[in-house]
Amino acid sequence: MNSRQDHKTNNISRLAFIGDKLRKKLLNKNSARDEALSESRALIRLCANTIRSIHRGDMQEARTLLGEATESANKLRMVVSGNPDLYFAGYTQDGLKEFVEANILLSLVSDVELPGPDELQVEASTYLKGLSEAATELRRTILDIIRIDHSEEAERLLEAMDEIYSLLVTIDFPDAITGGLRRNTDIVRSVRERTRGDLTMSVRQQRLEKALNSVEKLQGS
Repeated sequence: MNSRQDHKTNNISRLAFIGDKLRKKLLNKNSARDEALSESRALIRLCANTIRSIHRGDMQEARTLLGEATESANKLRMVVSGNPDLYFAGYTQDGLKEFVEANILLSLVSDVELPGPDELQVEASTYLKGLSEAATELRRTILDIIRIDHSEEAERLLEAMDEIYSLLVTIDFPDAITGGLRRNTDIVRSVRERTRGDLTMSVRQQRLEKALNSVEKLQGS
């Protein structure tokens, strides 16, 4: 009887010990989650400001902000290290996706080599979604360009949009693997088609204006 009571007492003590360890682990994980949420919001904000600077044509400011975003992305990864479920959580991957988008957009607009997923330290699905969103952001850049008659640069960026779309349509995997990339690909196709139409109209208008100018000069002479 005493042996059974001792065993019961030991199990009660053991459960108390296990409970303390579990609470400590969960407390640490909860703290990491709170910090990851905060850092993800900061990263998204820095990337949004980077993209705004790119659209304003302030590349120096964009590079400065992207440098800060890189530090933020590194911190985010460090915070969730050791917790795979936190790393793959939506808020973490959303922040890293925005980081990919800002990097790719700046590279495309600056006409420099694109960073890959290894350089940006992101998952394949996160990189592809960031790539797709960077392609849609190119529409705004192209529209800004054709307003001031720089059609060659606009055509270069439209070609980049074409290349991105051509890559995305070859990624034929279930949404569970790509994180719902198919929907992003459909959006890129739609934006690409509208942008091509806008650029075509702009080129035709420029040609018409040049033809009218030529006629006016001939009449004036």
